[in-house]
Amino acid sequence: MHRADAPFRADMVGSLLRTAPLKEAREKRERGELDEAGLKAVEDAEIRALIRKQEEIGLEAVTDGEFRRAFWHYDFLEELDGVEGFWMDEGVPFTGAQLKPKGLRVVGRIGFSGHHPFLDHFRFVKDNTSRVPKMTIPSPSMLHYRGGRKMINAGVYADMGEYYHDLGTAYKGAVTAFHEAGCRYLQLDDVSFAYLCDPEQLQMLRERGDDPERQPQIYADMINTAVRGRPSDMTVTMHLCRGNFRSTFVASGGYEPVADLLFNGIDVDGYFMEWDTDRAGGFEPLRFLPKGKTVVLGLVTSKTGELEGKDDVRRRIDEAAKFVDLDQLCLSPQCGFASTEEGNTLADEQQWAKLDMIVEIAREVWG
Repeated sequence: MHRADAPFRADMVGSLLRTAPLKEAREKRERGELDEAGLKAVEDAEIRALIRKQEEIGLEAVTDGEFRRAFWHYDFLEELDGVEGFWMDEGVPFTGAQLKPKGLRVVGRIGFSGHHPFLDHFRFVKDNTSRVPKMTIPSPSMLHYRGGRKMINAGVYADMGEYYHDLGTAYKGAVTAFHEAGCRYLQLDDVSFAYLCDPEQLQMLRERGDDPERQPQIYADMINTAVRGRPSDMTVTMHLCRGNFRSTFVASGGYEPVADLLFNGIDVDGYFMEWDTDRAGGFEPLRFLPKGKTVVLGLVTSKTGELEGKDDVRRRIDEAAKFVDLDQLCLSPQCGFASTEEGNTLADEQQWAKLDMIVEIAREVWG
């Protein structure tokens, strides 16, 4: 464990519901009624207010709510060297919804130039909070899992081994750059490992030419390349998700198929894992968690506004503690509240009520 105090007993994944002024400003920008400077001014003001709110309810780590992003992943990935975004005919299908038809393709050698806009996004949070500023970025696997080989120019990468190497190395550059910017709490958001527990997703990979038996180790190796040798004062966590768009999902299945590799084969300090529904299976995979690592239990759903009962949440913490020491556990929502700018189907006050309850429960359980 790099930092003894992160992740925190009461924590959050990262994204928060976009505010009305921010949505209005983005709409004006799309219509050409507001320039980039005007949009940034609104973003700055709304993020400052958002930080204050997180501090007021007692969160020890705060984010910018991903307020400057449209997507939790594409906005970061398309700013890597060699990557470009484009609009497709249709978006990624979720259960009952469909993502906007954005896609990514690799057109050159993957790299991290050091001028990524997310570095400034992080610095803004750091300069505007007295708490720990937390940065969230997509895992390197997300530049492969969604589109696979067909989105990678074969003239640039005839050998996929070179591609995975360059992607891991680019992320190592990103980790270093964030540390130099003052980041001591970095989270890699990753859907691939949870998706790899779903038979339907495994079949999808086979049909497009990937080997689902090899893919988890490939992704683990990229993450390890990215975080290897990081400074001892920097905590890196992973967030695992089965899909989160307008309160819908993609995958189902417990963590058992990936648990050993996840906990013992990937050199991160902690894991944000969703357990808000039966789709996530039981807590048995926690038996693989080694000493010195932490799991943040995502027991409070971000998909609906109904507030969970505190006793129910505490009971489930007790169930998890049957498989791992209570001191290795923390509490959070199962995912962000707005993985894309559209947000999940709950009200702003319901979002804050859930986060406030998480802080209360954490104090009761861990002191």
